[in-house]
Amino acid sequence: MISIQRRLGFSLASVLLVIGLVFAQAGLWLFDQGLRRYLANGLQNEAESLLASVARSPEGLQLDPQRVDAIYERLYSGRYFQLHFEQTDLRSRSLWDHDLMVPERAGLRDGLAEGPDGQRLLVFRGDYRRFGQPLQIIVAQDYTPILRSFQRLRQIGLGAGFVALLLILFFQRLAVRRSLRPLEQVRRQIAQLQEGQRSQLDTQVPQELEPLVEQVNHLLQHTEDTLRRSRNALGNLGHALKTPLAVLISLAERDEVRAHPELQRVLREQLEQIEQRLARELGRARLVGEALPGAHFDCDGELPSLREMLQLIHGSHLHIDCRAAPGLRLPFDREDLLELLGNLLDNACKWADSLVRLSVEKREGDYLLQVDDDGPGIAEEQRDSVLARGTRLDEQVAGHGLGLGIARDIAEACGGRLSLESSELGGLRVKVELPRRAAA
Repeated sequence: MISIQRRLGFSLASVLLVIGLVFAQAGLWLFDQGLRRYLANGLQNEAESLLASVARSPEGLQLDPQRVDAIYERLYSGRYFQLHFEQTDLRSRSLWDHDLMVPERAGLRDGLAEGPDGQRLLVFRGDYRRFGQPLQIIVAQDYTPILRSFQRLRQIGLGAGFVALLLILFFQRLAVRRSLRPLEQVRRQIAQLQEGQRSQLDTQVPQELEPLVEQVNHLLQHTEDTLRRSRNALGNLGHALKTPLAVLISLAERDEVRAHPELQRVLREQLEQIEQRLARELGRARLVGEALPGAHFDCDGELPSLREMLQLIHGSHLHIDCRAAPGLRLPFDREDLLELLGNLLDNACKWADSLVRLSVEKREGDYLLQVDDDGPGIAEEQRDSVLARGTRLDEQVAGHGLGLGIARDIAEACGGRLSLESSELGGLRVKVELPRRAAA
């Protein structure tokens, strides 16, 4: 999409260019027409002067050469005349052997006529009577120098207009950039929302943007409140279901049930499946997925406490190494990523011999989270089935199963994916790729 600033610039340039060309051509045309009318008055005066130079002689009407301007004697001087009376035609020496085009009617000829030596002539025709005889006088003036002046004026005008257009566009760009600065600030704040650097937009905006900012802030607050109520309700539901489930599990261990080993086995299997399914579905329902604006996971603030908690649970014999670039913030819901990393690290700690390593990296197109351990790992042919079923490969160790399934659900809800690979430490590598947002 073209930005508003460029669209305004293109529109203004187009309008100014069209209007400038129209006004320039119209101005030159009007000036040309006015100049022709002015010169026509001069030609009419010339014709009347020539009329006054016509005298009567024994041979008939003659032109008195003493009263004719000397410019008509110089060859191709740019000033010409022709006289027609009775059976006589007289013309100026400046024409030499060239004939003027006689206008169809008296007055200034429409358009310019071809003259001698490639000249363009402005021609005037006057019909008079002298000594009782009809007399036609055609006078002409070379218009070529004026046309050349118009051409130079047009070139100068185009150059000056182009410079003026550039100046106008430059100052218009400054004015538009200044006017659109609040929109740019709102855009940056929206990007900060997606990066998790703020949770609301600033309300100090121009009057035109106030309704938009208020509605966005209201929507953000409403969504956050709805999510909080939903999570609280799901937590309450989980606690409410876990209590009767615990009662059922304890009943399965009573002596009356032990007397029926097959019945006890079936009850245990079914109750365990219910417990796993309940934990997974409640976990899925509480996911935010695509993070709310303002939500973020601060690696510097969250990873040390997560590492310490896991170290206390699994003992000091296990070394947990967490690596992330200083100041790295992931634009995803904090609770979701704590659940994701907590499950992955807990699974790795249960299977590792002595080392678990977490690395968080910001790449060009996504975020890469990797958890490695030096445990026995999972055979390649069994990895897809573990993720698909969410079950454990070793019933004696509660790892590599439900936790991986929940982690995969969180990764997919965030628009990413989870995969299992062999680790360079000798055990399992869980790789999570989360997308970066276009505005981030």
